[in-house]
Amino acid sequence: MCRWMAYRGQPLLIEELLYKTKHSLIEQSRHARLGVETFNGDGFGLGWYDDRAPGVPGRYRSLMPAWGDHNLQDLSAHVRSPLFLAHVRATTGTPVQETNCHPFRHENWLFVHNGSISNYTEIRRDLVLAVDPAYYNVMHGTTDSEVMFALALSFGLEGEDPVGALERMAGFVESKGAILQMTLGVSDGERLFAVRYATEGHARTLYSSAEAESVRALHPDNARLQQLKGEDRAIVSEPLSDLPGLWIEVPEGSALVVQDGPDLQRPFTPAH
Repeated sequence: MCRWMAYRGQPLLIEELLYKTKHSLIEQSRHARLGVETFNGDGFGLGWYDDRAPGVPGRYRSLMPAWGDHNLQDLSAHVRSPLFLAHVRATTGTPVQETNCHPFRHENWLFVHNGSISNYTEIRRDLVLAVDPAYYNVMHGTTDSEVMFALALSFGLEGEDPVGALERMAGFVESKGAILQMTLGVSDGERLFAVRYATEGHARTLYSSAEAESVRALHPDNARLQQLKGEDRAIVSEPLSDLPGLWIEVPEGSALVVQDGPDLQRPFTPAH
């Protein structure tokens, strides 16, 4: 499968989370501890938002392993962003090519996925034919993940209830006899949405950072953590560090909405 991470909060140099943690996403690309595969070296991608192009995310993708890309390291050391998503890929059968690397993008939306559709090759045609013509050209690669993104857009991702659109997408895929395994990271540039779900349970791992106030209280001598502010939140496939109290497992069958003010957690129930 894959590993991904997302961050929303005060503007931050991307390298602070992507590289400068004990179990960073770059480290997970060559030594994941909680994933199905140890190595996630079939490409990577980074998408970020900044104030120079409101709502329009930048993106850098490559089919090379993340741990050996010096351009990514240099880029992340110079880009400061309040909201970014990163992904390292382990293919489940589709080719290793740049168009199959996450995050996938449409206008102001970014989408990353860890998991699979069980019988994707058998039902791919049915799924693609259900994509609204307005979103057909969103798909440039061959992955099940990108088709899921196009379906979510078709079912109303850009509307008032993005989580509901993701539930309709998941329900439609399951209606074709598929077994879904997924964690999702999705953003419109303002909010960050995260989903953990599996048709038969035992969903892939997903964690959220704890509230900043609690983290500061737990680690008063950690200068780095004392800089956390109330809106800072990271969502990760697996914890970036071993510090006690810093990471909270996202319950199976649930969705998180990270936003200004109180964040939300709600059940995630595919709509058949």
